[in-house]
Amino acid sequence: MAQTLNYLKESASQTAGPYVHIGLAPGAAGFKTFDQELGQVIAADGVPGERIRIEGLVLDGLGAPVKDVLLEVWQADANGIYPHPEDPRSSEVASGFRGWGRIITDFDTGLWSFETIRPGATPGRAGKVQAPHISFWLVSRGINIGLHTRMYFPQDSTQHAADPVLNSVEHAVRRQTMIATQTGPTTYRFNIRLQGDGETVFIDV
Repeated sequence: MAQTLNYLKESASQTAGPYVHIGLAPGAAGFKTFDQELGQVIAADGVPGERIRIEGLVLDGLGAPVKDVLLEVWQADANGIYPHPEDPRSSEVASGFRGWGRIITDFDTGLWSFETIRPGATPGRAGKVQAPHISFWLVSRGINIGLHTRMYFPQDSTQHAADPVLNSVEHAVRRQTMIATQTGPTTYRFNIRLQGDGETVFIDV
């Protein structure tokens, strides 16, 4: 007797949204879970370094803001030291510097922003120096796997020429998608484009 096989339909792909905020930033979703949300203070008052503000949008392939994105950022302090045990200088990191933050886009405009200090250059692999940068990881409804990119500072062009990550991007035009625009003495704009013309370079880590 021939056996009849019943195949189950493929289930929908799981994405991080729309519940990502409930799990990772409940205050933004309207839930009073913590007295203070995690990742709100990257560099406390008094941490040495140039205080800066960074803002931007996450844009879809049509150039429209994505309004339910969660971003996480990592960076070194002004001396290029990470508060992480894998950094051999971690014991020397500036007091009050966390080096990590969690940012939520405005649900109406899609704009995100945070304040921190400008990082210093950091050691890379094989003795190469990495230009000052901030690492971004972002996730949203419709994104199956979190996307990772970096933001570099426009005034560090000399250091960009030797940065191993920037130089792994073949085309100079594409490298520009990882460099912020300075909009004021201590303010920067960094838009992240998910698709289409000017798509941001994302790093496979």
